[in-house]
Amino acid sequence: FEGNVELGEGVRVGPYCVIKNSTLGAESVIDSHSVIDSTVAAGHNQIGPYARLRPGTRLAVKAKVGNFVETKNAEVGEGSKINHLSYVGDATLGREVNVGAGTITCNYDGVNKHRTQIGDHAFIGSNSALVAPVSIGQGATVGAGSTIAKDVAEHALAVTRSRQLEKADWPRPTKKAN
Repeated sequence: FEGNVELGEGVRVGPYCVIKNSTLGAESVIDSHSVIDSTVAAGHNQIGPYARLRPGTRLAVKAKVGNFVETKNAEVGEGSKINHLSYVGDATLGREVNVGAGTITCNYDGVNKHRTQIGDHAFIGSNSALVAPVSIGQGATVGAGSTIAKDVAEHALAVTRSRQLEKADWPRPTKKAN
């Protein structure tokens, strides 16, 4: 522990964790190798293993940040889940949001940081890129593998990947011998 760390009743911290200047609410579980800095978790949260919660992360009750997930300046709503292999920065997630594996909030345009807003009960498919500033409406679904650069309406489905193209007997390029 470093700096001002407050742990609620029943908090369990696994081995090799670093917790700095953070408040972790009652009955939260922090699995091994997680790094938590300047974060507030309301309670009954599941964090890690191998999670990195950077400054400005705020988790509502029962929010989950799973293995190999990084958050920064992110508000994660009650019961929302970012289960694995994702980056969520400069974002606000509503209640009961599911963020699929490999999702990235693309928050930096090379000059400025921008926010991503995700409404209650939204579902973000795996391997999606949300290019901020962008808003995903309440109950909306983003199809796996999509790059979303425009707002998605409430209860809408947004899919941006192209159709699969298959070329039979395609000759793979080979290296030329010296």
